[in-house]
Amino acid sequence: MSRKSYLFGCLIAALLVSQGCGRRTLEQPYDWSGRDFALPSQEEEGDRRASGFAEELCVISPDDVWDNGSVSAEAAGVFSLSDGRVVYGKNVFEQLYPASITKVMTAIVAIKYGNLADTVTVPQEAVITEPGATLSGIKPGDRLTLEQLLYGLMLPSGNDAGAAIAVHMAGSIEGFAEMMNQEAARLGATGTHFMNPHGLTDEHHYTTAYDLYLIFNEALKLPKFREVTGTIAYTANYSNEAGETVSREWKGGNWYLTGEREEPEGLTVFGGKTGTTQAAGFCLIMASRDEEENEYISVVLKAESRPKLYENMTEIIQKIVN
Repeated sequence: MSRKSYLFGCLIAALLVSQGCGRRTLEQPYDWSGRDFALPSQEEEGDRRASGFAEELCVISPDDVWDNGSVSAEAAGVFSLSDGRVVYGKNVFEQLYPASITKVMTAIVAIKYGNLADTVTVPQEAVITEPGATLSGIKPGDRLTLEQLLYGLMLPSGNDAGAAIAVHMAGSIEGFAEMMNQEAARLGATGTHFMNPHGLTDEHHYTTAYDLYLIFNEALKLPKFREVTGTIAYTANYSNEAGETVSREWKGGNWYLTGEREEPEGLTVFGGKTGTTQAAGFCLIMASRDEEENEYISVVLKAESRPKLYENMTEIIQKIVN
């Protein structure tokens, strides 16, 4: 079998798995033991095997257990980007609602496949009426750049900004969700399925802590994402439907970045995304680095409250330095 045929087959298989509906428990996910495929590749120090898909990724077995009961959230994990080490894991393959952490994938698709200089006219689909939904405050007819919408998406967690990005790029919410699912499949996030660009609750919209690690890992490869996710405040100047200038300031909600919560000594948080709905609970994914500049991704899903979310996050990231 050629390398191209093999990779194409893997992609098709991932796509088929990712399109399934309903919440389910994956059976032995990401277990690559005994799958040392000898594929044609360039010779490197006498080794003709192709690099494995997960060669630079953290690989974890469902049998691996780190939790000692100190984390009250439903799922959590800490993953090293420097050496592929799993520092901590709890229920990392359990399918849960991601709330606004969904917007990390929305940002990936926008940055990778969109033109950030595009002028976007906010569509009617950006009118979000669900109680408690976070908004950036844009209105139908407003004209912003795709880059500005990216900040409106990530900092105030604007569901309206997510809808505007989706319709601009794919013509519809459903079309953009398909782009998100294709990207998730490409990353091997087979326990994930998206229905919208913002994370408002849908029974067929779910992911796992491990898949979120895969997704955030991809996001951190994009310099623009690093810039946006590490921004504390951003002012957008744009025009409304009447041609009048609108100036709006957006602020991020990660307590480590805003100074409302201190990181454990020896760690610096440099980006992340929060998410909250009644169904998802309180969620947070973020990136941090130690004093040797090694980087880590940490995620907490379905904490009981915002204070508990940060207590849980501090509990797991301090394992990096302790």
